[in-house]
Amino acid sequence: MNFPKELKYTNDHEWIRVEGNEAYVGITDYAQSELGEIVFVDVTSEGETIRQGEAFGSIEAVKTVSDLLMPISGEVLEVNPDLEDQPELANSDAYGQGWIVKISVSKASELDKLLDADGYRAFIGK
Repeated sequence: MNFPKELKYTNDHEWIRVEGNEAYVGITDYAQSELGEIVFVDVTSEGETIRQGEAFGSIEAVKTVSDLLMPISGEVLEVNPDLEDQPELANSDAYGQGWIVKISVSKASELDKLLDADGYRAFIGK
């Protein structure tokens, strides 16, 4: 299991990497391993402002479909175009090429409510 220290994590197994006023969001290595082979990423919220904890899309694996929940409030600026043809990137490179959305950060203070790498590791018991 990989837990990059520079990321923040949610109890719903999303990660966020903030770069200035923008951030990248994806699912954690733990989430992708639990989901299994990811076959489709469905995000239709581009251009919308989504509040912390609200669904911004879904991710479909061979055995299940799960909602994707926004770690912090923000506007969805971009959906990772590579996931359309290669949804398995969320499995093979969860913290890199497998990012799901890029957002404009609305409330940076919400980051304080998220877990750091050690907190997330403890949360999932790894």
